[in-house]
Order: sequence, then C-alpha cells, then structure tokens
Amino acid sequence: MRVTIAEDSALLREGLVRLLVDEGHEVLAAVGDARALLGAVEREQPDVVVADVRMPPGHSDEGVVAALEIRRRWPQVGVLVLSQYVERRHTAQLIGGDGGRVGYLLKDRVAQVGEFLDALERVGAGGAAFDPEVVRQLLAAGTHADPLSRLTPRERDVLDAMAEGLTNIGTAERLRMSVSAVEKHVASILGKLGIPETAGYSRRVLAVLRYLGS
Repeated sequence: MRVTIAEDSALLREGLVRLLVDEGHEVLAAVGDARALLGAVEREQPDVVVADVRMPPGHSDEGVVAALEIRRRWPQVGVLVLSQYVERRHTAQLIGGDGGRVGYLLKDRVAQVGEFLDALERVGAGGAAFDPEVVRQLLAAGTHADPLSRLTPRERDVLDAMAEGLTNIGTAERLRMSVSAVEKHVASILGKLGIPETAGYSRRVLAVLRYLGS
C-alpha cells in the first residue's frame, strides 16, 4: 500500500515510517505540517494518508481540516486520522460522509501495532475504522439526551465492535455470540438510535455518525 504520513512529532513520524516499511508498505512522504501534507497528496496520490489532528502552525485542528480537504479533492485517497483526544468540531463531518476510506484512532491504539495495521488495511481497502471511544464521545455529544442510554450493555459491546470495523462474523467471534444474535443486536441498535437499516456493515457505522451531525 502507498502511504503518506503527516505527524509533527519527528520521533513518532519516523517510528511510523519504519513500522510501515517493515510491514511491506511504501511510504511516499512523511511530513510535519498540514500544508506539506496537501502538497504531498497532490504530487503522490497515495492510497492512504495517516494524519495527526494537531499540527503546525496552530497545533489545534490543522490535521483534521487537511483531512477534510483531502476527502473533498481526492475522494479516492483513504484517510486515517490519529489523535490523543476526540476532536468534535470537524470529526462528525469527516467520518459522516458518503462512504468508506476513513478512520479515526486515538493514539493509544497506535501502540497496539496489530490494531493500527488492521485499521490501515481496512481504510486502504475502502472500509472504515473508528476507535470505540471516539464513537462513544460523539454519541454522547450528539444529542441532548445521550442515545447510548437506550442501549443494553451487550448492544454497547456490539456497537464498539461495529466502530472498529468488524464484520458480523468478526463481532460474533470476539463476543462469543452467534452471527444471528449479532445481526439482531445491530438491528436493535440502529432502531434505538433512529437510523434505518442499510446494506453494508461499515455503512451502518457511518449512518450512526451521520446521525450525530444532523
């Protein structure tokens, strides 16, 4: 996979480069600010961008704003955003679009190398990968009444798995449930959140996130 990295911490940036190269990916560019990221994407047209939320010059939301610009100008490029916190102002817009090729992980997940690489592969393949904590915080902030309060503990577990991009089979294996039970929980979650059933699994995740921005 052809990857461009945007991370202002030189140590983490070089660590990501080494990790991805060791895993057989091609790192086209590794830059430290949002302007350089946009230039690199325009030149190289990577398969996936891995971008930090906070980057120079303001160290606020430059990375996620650049990610939105990439989604607008180059929709074929996947975007995996990394952050130490949940940036709420732009995140619902970023991950509530019309399809996949998008992910949002908290940086704690990067330390779990397997989870990070799995998320990168899913985004590169046209899917979605969302940190469960990101979904929880956005759901809590999305309405005056927290819609998660309507879910059972088991439905919360299933929603976490959905957010990570797992298929129904993968969710069943993780939670030691039957696939039919997972399907029933997914339908119940979407019903309680007021989201109609849709055909694709990652599209169901995106439908929940679109609900947050409405």
